[in-house]
Amino acid sequence: MDKSDIIKPENLVYKKPKLMNDNPMHYCPGCSHGVVHKLIAEVIEEMGMEHKSVGVSPVGCAVFIYNYLDIDWEEAAHGRAPAVATAIKRLWPDRLVFSYQGDGDLAAIGTAETIHALNRGENITIIFINNAIYGMTGGQMAPTTLVGMKTATCPYGRDPKIQGYPLKITELAAQLEGTAYVTRQSVQTPAAIRKAKKAIRKAFENSMQGKGSNLVEIVSTCNSGWKMSPEKANKWMEDNMFPFYPLGDLKDKE
Repeated sequence: MDKSDIIKPENLVYKKPKLMNDNPMHYCPGCSHGVVHKLIAEVIEEMGMEHKSVGVSPVGCAVFIYNYLDIDWEEAAHGRAPAVATAIKRLWPDRLVFSYQGDGDLAAIGTAETIHALNRGENITIIFINNAIYGMTGGQMAPTTLVGMKTATCPYGRDPKIQGYPLKITELAAQLEGTAYVTRQSVQTPAAIRKAKKAIRKAFENSMQGKGSNLVEIVSTCNSGWKMSPEKANKWMEDNMFPFYPLGDLKDKE
């Protein structure tokens, strides 16, 4: 039987988004990045914005998204993606402009750019991958690392008396006048993936409608940095990350 006899339109259950190219994924098995890449590609295709989308990625694991999604990309210095995205959107207001950032980038060296871009109400979307650790550079403590969580730079667990408390950047963003939509999602189950895709779509539509700035946090795993299997990392995230970083919409300015 020929392959074409099996893969007919009426039999097709799922296909890879057209915007995702054929480059082999370099991310660790179980990493959340690839799932979020797929959702971004699907939303851009469904909105018909393939030729009018510009992504901005800085330093860290998040930067390699340009290797997998076939849209225009601009790489920014560490933490500066919201500032670069601001410039692009102001120069080309008809473009769908978003940044794709990890927690070490967005909530540490990039805190100022993040807060001020959101507060100004720039018509961009910031997609924030929060796995509570520096995944690329050796598993160091991030601003979002939980109290008691062990990393390469706090091997006995994060101690608030020494390293301070985890930073809830999304809660801060929800208080800013310029934000239109602020949400926290995850991608560890099919149901969660559907909710995350809906959130990304809403954020992108808001930015194109000039409603203000949007922040979509994705609570994620880093099983390599956490020293766990993908399955155990998902369970650990549900048991430990979700209570501190609860999922759902924090702000929705209709």
